[in-house]
Amino acid sequence: MTRVGDEGGANAGDDDVAPYVHKVGVPPKQGLLKEIKFALKETFFHDEPLKHFKNQSKSRKLLLAIQGVFPILDWARRYKLHLFRGDLIAGLTIASLCIPQDIAYAKLANMDPQFGLYSSFVPPLIYAAMGSSRDIAIGPVAVVSLLLGSMLQQEIDPKHKIEYQKLAFTATFFAGITQFTLGFFRLGFLIDFLSHAAIVGFMAGAAITIGLQQLKGLLGVKIFTKKTDVVSVMRSVWTNVHHGWNWETCVIGITFLAFLLLTKYIGKRNKRLFWVPAIAPLISVIVATFCVFITRADKKGVQIVRHIERGINPPSLDQIHFTGSYVLTGFRIGAIAGLIALTEAVAIGRTFAAMKDYHLDGNKEMVALGTMNIVGSMTSCYVATGSFSRSAVNYMAGCNTAVSNIVMSIVVLLTLEVITPLFKYTPNAILASIIISAVVGLFDYQAMILIWKIDKFDFVACMGAFFGVVFISIEIGLLIAVAISFAKILLQVTRPRTAVLGKIPRTSVYRNTQQYPEATKVPGVLIVRVDSAIYFSNSNYIRERILRLLSDEEENHKENDQSRVQYLIVEMSPVTDIDTSGIHSLEDLQKSLGKRHIQLVLANPGQTVLDKLHASEFASKVGEDNIFLTVGDAVSTLAPKMEP
Repeated sequence: MTRVGDEGGANAGDDDVAPYVHKVGVPPKQGLLKEIKFALKETFFHDEPLKHFKNQSKSRKLLLAIQGVFPILDWARRYKLHLFRGDLIAGLTIASLCIPQDIAYAKLANMDPQFGLYSSFVPPLIYAAMGSSRDIAIGPVAVVSLLLGSMLQQEIDPKHKIEYQKLAFTATFFAGITQFTLGFFRLGFLIDFLSHAAIVGFMAGAAITIGLQQLKGLLGVKIFTKKTDVVSVMRSVWTNVHHGWNWETCVIGITFLAFLLLTKYIGKRNKRLFWVPAIAPLISVIVATFCVFITRADKKGVQIVRHIERGINPPSLDQIHFTGSYVLTGFRIGAIAGLIALTEAVAIGRTFAAMKDYHLDGNKEMVALGTMNIVGSMTSCYVATGSFSRSAVNYMAGCNTAVSNIVMSIVVLLTLEVITPLFKYTPNAILASIIISAVVGLFDYQAMILIWKIDKFDFVACMGAFFGVVFISIEIGLLIAVAISFAKILLQVTRPRTAVLGKIPRTSVYRNTQQYPEATKVPGVLIVRVDSAIYFSNSNYIRERILRLLSDEEENHKENDQSRVQYLIVEMSPVTDIDTSGIHSLEDLQKSLGKRHIQLVLANPGQTVLDKLHASEFASKVGEDNIFLTVGDAVSTLAPKMEP
């Protein structure tokens, strides 16, 4: 019969014609520079960001480069008046939502209310010029505000306002530097190391923590813990139950919380009424402020905002620590807050880009968000990012471009210049209600159930992050989320799956015998598939695993009085790469098989793997006649009489 490489057919005396077996030849050798170029391209430039520069004049390339940094220069030329109606309505709607939220979120960060408004004025304007998402709404968000506030207060007591603000601006500056650096050097893939399951758990834990923190304002408790874990918070709440709660505050907080949750329910049930939950926070603030003013409830123990600084953002460049002991502290806090903000914003942007079917460049988004926070730190803003609740309202209100962010910024500007004195009697309880109603959506129990159904290890990561945030702290929860995500990657890399293959009846297809119990094994042949690249981290495990499968198969053959195993076929289709440790393990495997008089056979190695097998001369050791294009070719050539 015909072997691999034979050009002739069967001998003239043979009655049957042997099946054609395609020879697996030596792949063409690629130059070192070409390999490096390909690797760099796939790692950093897989989306070919420079392809539209090809065959363009120098002036055109310059224009494209400027438009790449400032996309507004591209889409603004095509902007039509009919698009403005949708953007105006969306901008006004998200402004009505963001104003009360910003005042509330600033308290989460332990900063004065005006800083929340500042962060919804300058950053959205920068993003509108540099961002590529049409739907994302920029401003402070609950999770980042709490994270920033909890880490800052560990360093400086919020009572020392000036020093606290300086560290906040420093952290914001370094958050922007972190985001910009990741985008500029196209390292956006690093944020993907925080798995979806870990993010779901972290956000759910943060929602519970944020909600519990608001019990201080909701119940009118004056003496409250600075810790964020559930035990400390509940201890503070219950130790003040007899003397620390203010019943007027409780009535205001619980009444408006019920109102806000009802409007969210209405908006969820009827998408056309999306504007109801969007304007509900502003209506609540107006009504609650008016009620407190006319009843003078502030004299009965109801805590109020009292004062919001009037006017636009003052410059704060001189307040950023560029030297001294707080530089490293600011960098650490900023890097953590920046990464969380980045993860949330990119996830939101990609979600709405997919819904509207347009491309979103993740690295450009990071540059835009980074620049936004760098400029923000110099204009009295703290870390801003994409808000999911506001972005969802922006989308449902019919926004067409980033002009909706510009409209929102203008409304916030007018608020800072004209309306801020009217918030003097706004009760803290209504701000607590707004925050609680806003973070309810972060507890995605349906996603948790789905994660449990799909992947139990993912669920462990989810719960680890959740309980870490709830029972220890935001930072520890985040650390657990990252650690478990890395642990999962390491486990998958170091302990890859292997499978024994059999032939599906009446086909030439070989599949996992556990997945297809009807698949039959080939007598005298063990076929093993390795479902991973073979690296130093898993090469010994793969070799030992294959030998263990071989031992099990040999014992099974002895018990059933079957012929001994003569060939071990390793199906290498899923093996995308191999390193020197992997090749050494294959050599050790071949030596072990040789002592048992078993021939090692390789099926369908990819080009990268085949290149390295030939470069290491392992291909000649195993024999080029023992490297096949498919498992079927290997079986029909080496063991035709044994084939089922």
